[in-house]
Amino acid sequence: MKKNALLKVLTVGVTSAFLMAGCSGNDNAEGSKIDTSNLSLDQIEKKAKEEGEVNSVGMPDSWANWGQTWKDIMEKYDIKHTDTDMSSAEELAKFETGNVDVGDVGVAFGPLAEEKELTLPYKPTHWDEIPDWAKDDNGDWVVGYTGTMAFIIDKNNVKNPPSSWSDLLEGDYKVDVGDVMKANQAQFAVLAAAFANGGDEKNIEPGIEFFQKLAKQKRLQTTDPSLTSLEKGETDVAIVWDFNALNYRDQINKDRFEVVIPSDSSVVSGYANVINKKAKDPHAAMLTREYILSDEGQANLARGYARPIREDVELPEDAKAKLLPDSMYKNVRPVEDADAWEKATKALPQKWQEEVLVHVN
Repeated sequence: MKKNALLKVLTVGVTSAFLMAGCSGNDNAEGSKIDTSNLSLDQIEKKAKEEGEVNSVGMPDSWANWGQTWKDIMEKYDIKHTDTDMSSAEELAKFETGNVDVGDVGVAFGPLAEEKELTLPYKPTHWDEIPDWAKDDNGDWVVGYTGTMAFIIDKNNVKNPPSSWSDLLEGDYKVDVGDVMKANQAQFAVLAAAFANGGDEKNIEPGIEFFQKLAKQKRLQTTDPSLTSLEKGETDVAIVWDFNALNYRDQINKDRFEVVIPSDSSVVSGYANVINKKAKDPHAAMLTREYILSDEGQANLARGYARPIREDVELPEDAKAKLLPDSMYKNVRPVEDADAWEKATKALPQKWQEEVLVHVN
């Protein structure tokens, strides 16, 4: 399921997934024939209504409040919708068969899709409001919402909730980072700790040293944080994406848990919208991108705890209430060197084993 696939937000080495796509693509699909730079929004909407449907992958109703977005699109434009949930790598493999219109992939998979010439470029109306790190030059991919590394704290177990990485190091409670050997969510936690201690994607050693200190204090847990472990009180503090943390908090007990973005630094990543070059319904796919990045679409994402990519979008109060205050994000940074981070993630499991896990009971 896509929710479990969050742990692979920026998973690299997806060649094997592409090999799963045994069918040849439909090179005569409508999407491959369109010059999207010459289309007006009115033309797109008219043609999308004529197509009458949009088929997505990795955008299920239960994830990021996509259900409301699809309902709005169906009601506003009379466009039918179907989705098949899958991981980012599986989505791009599916793109190669030509049997899908649009997908939602981890941000590292956007450039990969472009590199493999799978994408139909399209710049939506709000293109200029999207940060440079969250889009490519031509509109082949664009991030619709973000996730930032956060702490979720069980106040029943932790009497002095941490608000920073330095606070975390000074506590007397257990800290659950997850499985850094396999889970990308946990690997991003290491990068966030590196950011807070003078490192970056080119130098993650400060992050490893941070968790080494926790391990030597016998305070580090390396099981994947889950709703169940939090509900049972087995997790004091967990390091997870903010939208996971907020969702967990509200499902269990909003008063019992505190969610914070560490004040000294954290890392932000996101999910990218990609349109299939071989789409059967390319205009409906373009219209979907337009809606996702509209005020209404961004508000829908916020209602699903996903932070909108448009920084200045005016959210309704009910949507804003689902998110943490903007002030918590002032020291948040994206990955600026994707190649360096890919290299770091490949080396991280061995370094984690040798420098951190040896100190965990």
